[in-house]
Amino acid sequence: MLDIPLNIGTLVAIHKQELDPIMEDLRKNGFVTIGPRYQDDGIVYREIEGLKDLPRGVASDQAPGTYRVHQSGKDRYFDFIPGNHSWKQFLFPPRKNLFSVEKGEREQKGRFDYFAIENTEPIPHFAFIGVRACELAAIGIQDQVFMRSDFYDPVYKSRRENLFIIAVNCLDPDSTCFCASMGTGPRVESGFDLCITELDNTFLVEIGSELGRSLISARTHSLPSAYMQAEAEKAISAAARSITRALNTEDLPGILADNLDSDHWIEIGKRCLSCASCTLVCPTCFCWDALEKPYLTGKLTHRERAWDSCFNPSYSYVFGGNTRPNIHSRYRQWLTHKLGTWKDQFGTLGCVGCGRCITWCPASIDITEEAAVIRREAGK
Repeated sequence: MLDIPLNIGTLVAIHKQELDPIMEDLRKNGFVTIGPRYQDDGIVYREIEGLKDLPRGVASDQAPGTYRVHQSGKDRYFDFIPGNHSWKQFLFPPRKNLFSVEKGEREQKGRFDYFAIENTEPIPHFAFIGVRACELAAIGIQDQVFMRSDFYDPVYKSRRENLFIIAVNCLDPDSTCFCASMGTGPRVESGFDLCITELDNTFLVEIGSELGRSLISARTHSLPSAYMQAEAEKAISAAARSITRALNTEDLPGILADNLDSDHWIEIGKRCLSCASCTLVCPTCFCWDALEKPYLTGKLTHRERAWDSCFNPSYSYVFGGNTRPNIHSRYRQWLTHKLGTWKDQFGTLGCVGCGRCITWCPASIDITEEAAVIRREAGK
């Protein structure tokens, strides 16, 4: 048997069944293993235990306003493109109790005492199974939002610091994907503990961290042959070539900023429902609101953070009126922030080309087409 030195960057081959004990080892070390499941005619991210929970032999077909899954006839676990779920929901929860305020039992001099109660829920340690390159890029963008040098969000930071990632190279992009033009896929480059490329009977696994190395060292593994590596490279290259939808990002922030009065915004507003679906499925959007949730007894109130959206009319309401009172102004805010001013804030665009906003828009509005119209009107 070959003595294989395992280092960060080492590529090994494992039988697919070895993923089960890897996930078992993660759970023994306190991780909650989260991965894709086939549920309600779609792919969702839920807690999983092993290969039996993965959507084996399932592929997906996406188009503007359309998402379908079907049996592929192949014995593979990662042939699908994710549905409306993103990993954001675990690091930046849709609803999170921040603290509570309890009313005292006794009235003193006409006033009650109130006591603040800190939320002491244990910090979950997640292991994400099957993270695509575009999704890794989205996590990196949210890192910039929630873990800035001058401010960090304690909920996000505590979950992110304890995160284990098994990434997967995307081999079957759908028609709404445009990650290649955004430089975010389909090949996984960095930011993972382990990265899988799935062949018919084998997982090729690249080691990305010391924890990943320790998990692989405990499992049966071998060096991949030249044929295996060539097949993996051929599949990744073919996936990149199959992506035909694209977004031209050259000077895009400047073009959008110079064309805020374009009539095309009004045309989009006639189609847009302002339903906020695009922001909810987007893996990078981060708008939120703080809400009070009082008990009917009047003795306890929770302070809760909840996802919000710039498409929500009340989101842009300030004293005296609404700064974005119509749909076209709210769509313009979303698109010009995502593809423009986001770069001024965080040094990168806020889009990773996953295509979720196109697939899950009930009006079939395509962000790549709308940006292209603005560019053409600007003569660029």
